[in-house]
Amino acid sequence: MISINNLNKSFGGVKAVNNASLKIEDGSITGLIGPNGAGKTTLFNIIAGLHKPDSGKIFLNDEEITELPPHILFKKGLLRTFQIPHEFSSLTVLENLMMVPQNQLGERLVFSWIKPDSVKKEENKLRKKASEVIDFLELKQVSNEYAGNLSGGQKKLLELGRTMMVDAKIVFLDEVGAGVNRTLLKTIGDAIIRLNKEKNYTFCMIEHDMEFISRLCNPVIVMAEGSVLATGTAREVQDNEEVIEAYLGKGLNLKKKEL
Repeated sequence: MISINNLNKSFGGVKAVNNASLKIEDGSITGLIGPNGAGKTTLFNIIAGLHKPDSGKIFLNDEEITELPPHILFKKGLLRTFQIPHEFSSLTVLENLMMVPQNQLGERLVFSWIKPDSVKKEENKLRKKASEVIDFLELKQVSNEYAGNLSGGQKKLLELGRTMMVDAKIVFLDEVGAGVNRTLLKTIGDAIIRLNKEKNYTFCMIEHDMEFISRLCNPVIVMAEGSVLATGTAREVQDNEEVIEAYLGKGLNLKKKEL
């Protein structure tokens, strides 16, 4: 479980996160929504160790992880994806996945000389796992394609696959559905649900597509002006007068399923 207590972050005179407190329960798919500028991405960046908060604390179960750097959080099983995927464009899909685990023997030239059999054994093990991830995400048809040639939706699936290479515990997804066609969006949604149910992944996702959020997420947390405004089911937050007012103030209509 992730517990966030009284988190604050300002950039100059702008209060991006304002005394935000929330919990992400183990085994949940938690949605995080709100108008543009509500502080969602900044909150993600603080949790993932990319920004330091001005004040407040973050806990992973009973361990404080406030201000821990991303590579330490990575080792603890906390991962974050980005709205714009960060693939290695000149490597294949299979190679991108095999690159993920840290401290591989083959990364050290000396082991290639003195322990070639061990290096080969580890590489074969990684290749097998990467192939299983590819099958799980229905990417077999592009497994040997350069990642830079993939569509936007396929790149999002690859990002999800990279979390599977290290058996992540909690994954923060930043607008995984942005710019993705409806067919691939369903595939991504199915993969998230399967990872949650079959591998006990915990997800927290920023998303603007309310139909997608409604299908996947419970609870849904609404942020506005850097603070948590409401928490509930997708239907409950859609019917919440304060939430409607927050969106209408930004010129959006929650009832049209576009958050």
